[in-house]
Amino acid sequence: MNEIRPWRTIERRECRQIMVGKVPVGGGAPISVQTMTNTLTSDAKATIDQIRRCEDAGADIVRVSCPDVESTAALKEIVRAASVPIVADIHFHYKRALEAADAGAACLRINPGNIGSSERVAEVVRAAKANGCAIRIGVNAGSLEKDLLEKYAEPCPEALVESALDHIKLLQDHDFHEYKVAVKASDVFLAVAAYMQLAETVDCPLHLGITEAGGLIGGTVKSAIGMGNLLWAGIGDTIRVSLSAEPEEEVRVGYELLKSLGLRTRGVRVVSCPSCARQGFDVIRTVQALEDRLQHIKTPMSVSVLGCVVNGPGEARETDIGITGGGAGKHMVFLSGVTDHHVESERMLDHIVSLVEAKAAEIEAGTSVSMDTLHGKAA
Repeated sequence: MNEIRPWRTIERRECRQIMVGKVPVGGGAPISVQTMTNTLTSDAKATIDQIRRCEDAGADIVRVSCPDVESTAALKEIVRAASVPIVADIHFHYKRALEAADAGAACLRINPGNIGSSERVAEVVRAAKANGCAIRIGVNAGSLEKDLLEKYAEPCPEALVESALDHIKLLQDHDFHEYKVAVKASDVFLAVAAYMQLAETVDCPLHLGITEAGGLIGGTVKSAIGMGNLLWAGIGDTIRVSLSAEPEEEVRVGYELLKSLGLRTRGVRVVSCPSCARQGFDVIRTVQALEDRLQHIKTPMSVSVLGCVVNGPGEARETDIGITGGGAGKHMVFLSGVTDHHVESERMLDHIVSLVEAKAAEIEAGTSVSMDTLHGKAA
């Protein structure tokens, strides 16, 4: 029920492709969704448990911080337990990068210019090549090099891009090309401008993010504005929504952002009204309950939840499954855009969940189930 029309099409920026473990990044591959753990990496069990929650939410790649030898020592167990590629976050100590590469990290997040001499950069590159590691260069407006701050007086798009190009050159000088780049800032205008400039300058994949975006609501809004602008312009090959929230929430928000632009289609897309006095049932509580109970559905589909018959039927015709509020506690159910039957208020929530589960099973099985069968299973 999600017909592609020309005015919905996003023409993505062309770039070369790299591999982060088994996940292709760039070169037309699906935009991958990343997050980062907030447990102590040295606590392998807690970190693995958190990674599994992120995997369940749909994370394609997960980053863990490796600030000390205890963290890199635990990394081998973490990598072995994870079903997604693990990125090791390294800041200044090049030996942590060597240890992480040997432990099986699929990617090293490191700025080559921050780890010291050319010899140290060469060591990291050799370790990355020997272990099949990619590298992510992560430029951040909050930690720009001192000489660039002196040159530009303050963080600006030109400073972020120059920093990125300096780090890229260090890798290219050692004949290393399996890298992606981020130029993040908490300021939406700064981040967007920097990414747009960088996108015209390099041919590598770009990792998008609005850093230190804030809490779940505020951070989601800032990230949607910043990354949404870039993604709409075709820029971005992998994303992380940086929230002061649990990592799995970052993943869910990332997918909602991509789904809104038609760039990924994982799970249920809910279309719902804001509710008003015309509603025939409690729309807000129904949507909250549906979103919670349908998190396990990975099959792409759309569900509409509309409180009344004013806009309800029109919206429901555009979704796979829809419910529109009616009178006397009986509500219209739409299947594949067609009015199919009614359901009472007390049965409505369980009924919609069952319909979605049945539709998901039908799609996954690749079979066509009749409306009567679908209706019968859900009743």
